[in-house]
Amino acid sequence: MRRRTLLRSFALAGAATGAGTASAHPLPRADGDSTPASTPTGGEPLGTLGLDGARELVTSADGHTAYVATGAGVALVDLVSPSEPRLLAERTDLLADSVDGPMRVVQDLAVVGDRLLVAGPANPAEGAHGVVVFDVSDRGNPERVTAVELDTRIHNCDFDGRYAYVTANGREANPLVVLDTETGAAAGAWSLLDADERWAAVHPALRPLHDVTVRDDRAYLAYWDAGTWILDVSDPSDISLVSRVRGRDRATLAAVDDPSTERTEPPGNDHFVTVDEDAELLAVGGESWDRGDDGSGGPSGIELFDIGDPQSPESLATIDPPPSSDPTPGGVLTTAHNFELTEGRLYSAWYNGGVKVHDVRDPSRPREIFHWRDSATTSFWTAQRGAGCFAAANTTALGGEGVTPGVYTFPDPAMDAPTERPLEDDSLRSPDDDLVGIAAAVAFLGGTGLAAWILGRSGR
Repeated sequence: MRRRTLLRSFALAGAATGAGTASAHPLPRADGDSTPASTPTGGEPLGTLGLDGARELVTSADGHTAYVATGAGVALVDLVSPSEPRLLAERTDLLADSVDGPMRVVQDLAVVGDRLLVAGPANPAEGAHGVVVFDVSDRGNPERVTAVELDTRIHNCDFDGRYAYVTANGREANPLVVLDTETGAAAGAWSLLDADERWAAVHPALRPLHDVTVRDDRAYLAYWDAGTWILDVSDPSDISLVSRVRGRDRATLAAVDDPSTERTEPPGNDHFVTVDEDAELLAVGGESWDRGDDGSGGPSGIELFDIGDPQSPESLATIDPPPSSDPTPGGVLTTAHNFELTEGRLYSAWYNGGVKVHDVRDPSRPREIFHWRDSATTSFWTAQRGAGCFAAANTTALGGEGVTPGVYTFPDPAMDAPTERPLEDDSLRSPDDDLVGIAAAVAFLGGTGLAAWILGRSGR
């Protein structure tokens, strides 16, 4: 199993492959524009850059640039000197020429080569809906190539340079929609109802399509409590099911009488999914809380699967979330959020639980080699590898008094680094950290429009 990957030399250098991800970030070239400053060792952040609205962050194939969704648009950040990340450009006028423009609540993006896809809005919001493609070959001057307006919200997306794969939760059945960005036409769609029409009996709040990753004609979908699914998208007009990786029983979900609580607590809550370069290792992260503050829920972790045979996924291991003294929606959030698998490493973000790096060359025994956490001042959305570092987006999307949104850079740990044993609880957080929870609760119950809004709409 995974012999080819396990025997590979996991150096930083490598070719970038895949759609919408920088699956391998080589060392920078010594060409005058790409040589980073020396990277100090140790576990503390290398540098920070304040950036309002920071959410999802993806890195370029060479690791020199971070593309950051900012709610109002997108920002390009230079990572060439990890100790001094700097802003290169911003675009906040997405779909501004639309009668409904501009686009708001921009939360996700994907990059392949010199093309950047930006999509939104992620949640119910006024403004234009759709996708914009930028040419980012000039990092200081991204130019719009095309834009397509749509009639749906787009929480997450992926891109292969031509086709945009978007989560269309504003439409009935919550389908994956494949959009041809060259023609502006929909090329295909697929939903759980295509697998079995009886999924219609499950409340839509329990089966939103939260995330999609595409690699080598396969799409990997995170359908919340309905689980994770693998599709064949080699022909976007004729999408077919390959397998279901995990998920809760359809009949059990159909019988749930309190979807609002059920969708926020484990088990289930498949939130983010990605694969490694060979599409042989798959990681699924859950996002959950203890909604009732009664011990029935709590944060979720990241489960690793062998998908060398995609029709027979095999669970290998689960990485547990960092502990929290208050796992309620308004407390100290330590559930898994977004992450990257590349070159034998898993870079992960855990909101107030910090950022981690695991050695997953033996995915049945993931080994933590880095962990940094400051619950009072950081709430990390994602972690992605850069050149000589890894980058993480610090966010206030769920509130957070004392949190300054922006980009953090960290040292990229060596594979033979000793297992990290950092502070494993938040008992030393300052009294002001309680304000983080209050603000997060307001955002969770209001601005993010999770349970209350979803339960009020039968068509989601």
